[in-house]
Amino acid sequence: MKIDTIRHSISHIMAYAVQELFPGTKFAIGPTIENGFYYDFHLPAEARGAKARATLVPEDLPKIEKRMRELIKQNIEFKRKLVPKSQAIKLFKNQPYKLELIKDLDSKNATIYISGDFTDLCKGPHVKSTKEINPDAFKLTKIAGAYWRGDEKNPMLQRIYGIAFNTKGELDAYLKQIKEAEKRDHRLIGQKLDLFSIDEEVGPGLILWHPKGTALKGVIENYWVNEHLKNGYEIIDTPHIGRIKLWQTSGHTDFYKENMFGPMQVEGDKYLIKPMNCPFHMKIYKTKSRSYRDLPVRWAELGTVYRFERSGVLHGLTRVRGFTQDDAHIICTPDQLADEMMAAVKFGIKLLKEFGFKEYNIYLATRPEKYVGTPKNWEKATNTLKNVLNKLNLKYQVDKGGGVFYGPKIDIKIKDSLGREWQCTTVQFDFNLPEKFDLTYIDDKGKKQRPYMVHRALLGSIERFIGVLLENYAGALPFWLSPIQVYVIPIGDRHAKYAEQIKEKLMTHGLRIKVKNENETVSKKIREGEIQKIPYMLVVGDEEIKNKSVRVRTREKGDIGMMKIEGFIKKIK
Repeated sequence: MKIDTIRHSISHIMAYAVQELFPGTKFAIGPTIENGFYYDFHLPAEARGAKARATLVPEDLPKIEKRMRELIKQNIEFKRKLVPKSQAIKLFKNQPYKLELIKDLDSKNATIYISGDFTDLCKGPHVKSTKEINPDAFKLTKIAGAYWRGDEKNPMLQRIYGIAFNTKGELDAYLKQIKEAEKRDHRLIGQKLDLFSIDEEVGPGLILWHPKGTALKGVIENYWVNEHLKNGYEIIDTPHIGRIKLWQTSGHTDFYKENMFGPMQVEGDKYLIKPMNCPFHMKIYKTKSRSYRDLPVRWAELGTVYRFERSGVLHGLTRVRGFTQDDAHIICTPDQLADEMMAAVKFGIKLLKEFGFKEYNIYLATRPEKYVGTPKNWEKATNTLKNVLNKLNLKYQVDKGGGVFYGPKIDIKIKDSLGREWQCTTVQFDFNLPEKFDLTYIDDKGKKQRPYMVHRALLGSIERFIGVLLENYAGALPFWLSPIQVYVIPIGDRHAKYAEQIKEKLMTHGLRIKVKNENETVSKKIREGEIQKIPYMLVVGDEEIKNKSVRVRTREKGDIGMMKIEGFIKKIK
């Protein structure tokens, strides 16, 4: 039995329990999600009694769980039934959300599932009976608000989330992982390490980078630029806004409008803030005639883009409205496409490994419902991506319909230290922009041809990638990434000059150093260094000055003894 089927059935049992405990409840939808399920409810006042609150509260979850376990132990069958829409409308006459779903059905019939006294509109599949569900392997986790159909103009419903597994052992392991993930929450770490903040007056989803956070971001971006230069890319830079005509040409106003911030008026023209860098790169290509000898061109940009996300889904650095996209576009001949795709995938994997991510899953995302180009071209491009992955001997899963509107793509999702997946590298084929912007090159016979284009991001959003790094390492970043790599701690005021000399010497080696001159005890300074996850602390006093040395403390081992400064430099290099 597939675990998703079990999770789906548990969501129905949860709705069954809510129906019994809170009569008059209106039901919306209850799908499966990663590791669990949810169901959306609307409780009218009478569900708790006329004088009670018409809301679910956390204290309700144990009661609902208890009733769910009782129902599961009753060996209730899940009976599937196909009924005419007219009959379904009668069945759900007191359920407005179900009625709306029924009226939207394309077919003349509706599928329902009957479980004891609970009937739900649902395609399935479900377990045959509740005896296939382990009553000790699920847990309700939280209650949240959710707009009906994700539209803030619609009523606000209450969503109960739950998790479910095949065994209690799997559930316990997951709960332990969640507890560890809470400790590693990058929002808490970011605040503790003074890396970034989000201010309501500035706006949700807009990151304010503090000095240490800016240092971290700069290290990543400098490394990114240098690696791209080594791999044959050229770095470009483009504006944050563009005339609306640019976005009409690219098709963004047709296919991406809901993710774009509204237009601004400038001297009678409408401008839009960029959600992507792509159209600007096309314009650079068109500034002169190109020959097949000029291809491929590989242009990379760390471009700040802005995308509208509902406030309810914003989350620290990992879901924001303004972020730095590590974009690149490779414009090439058809014969060069496979090699360029292959090189981009290999480059992405290499970068991720450099940051410590050696485990990953690869997905081939195919044609979505809404797309540009022809099915034949989509099939050809998808086969090219398959061949690339096969030649690289990379195992992959097919993400059916997961492609973007302008082409199929390869997604690389890294696994962090807790086993969670994070989207990073994306390598996409783009049917759209070369056509929309009429890109051409002159072939070896002197004729104009349409180039192919690869659109790729290796780290994805720099902001999200930093969030992932912080959680993966629990804030204890590798030495080369640490915003401050070394604290120099003078024992007393008379040792401050020597501490500054040590700092200057280390800085000539490109290290990021801070001298702790505050009027505090040495133990307090060391404790702060431990809290701030500083990789090395160098304590200096009379003995160290006399011996022209430093006393070294590491983040992992504590005090490792006295060392000549040259020896320390050699150690960390």
